[in-house]
Amino acid sequence: MFATLALAASTSAAGNPLGGSGGLIAFGVQIGLILIAFYFLMIRPQQQRQKQQAAKLDATKKGDSVVTAGGILGKVTKVEDTTVEVEIAPNVKVRVVKATLTDVTPLNGGKPAND
Repeated sequence: MFATLALAASTSAAGNPLGGSGGLIAFGVQIGLILIAFYFLMIRPQQQRQKQQAAKLDATKKGDSVVTAGGILGKVTKVEDTTVEVEIAPNVKVRVVKATLTDVTPLNGGKPAND
């Protein structure tokens, strides 16, 4: 049985016009296609989401409703370069780092309810 497998392998390699390196080229092409698919399915969409999130944080202004990474909901009362002052209850304000904001909803930009 092993002799027939060895004979079959040697005859298929001998019939290869590239002299046995065709398998290496095919493997390289397959790996290249996998990397291209990985880029378009995983990396590129994540980069686009990061750009949208950064644009949303840069556009934060006074009066916007925000959600922090800790789940705190509030309204922006003051915006600085790297921090935001958020009112979480009447007369209760906290300073939050802009990078920890997960969602920003403009003052009058919310979606209407589906009634």
